[in-house]
Amino acid sequence: MTKSKLITIFETTGSALAIAYAMLIASNTGNEILGFSLLLVSALLFAGWAVIDKRWAFLLLQFFYIASAIIGLIRWS
Repeated sequence: MTKSKLITIFETTGSALAIAYAMLIASNTGNEILGFSLLLVSALLFAGWAVIDKRWAFLLLQFFYIASAIIGLIRWS
């Protein structure tokens, strides 16, 4: 798989999962565990994209989102 194709997959899947995460958390319907799980997967995909594309500031931001997801999972479980 080419670098460009991998970046596109990580970018689009990560974005879709981040949108779903935001909607689940904002809806306040008791789906927080699912929402924070989606955030974790999204941040991992974005981190992969950042490494492949050498976007180090973006990678640093993903560590914050990964930590937020883990805190949310611990807090809501």
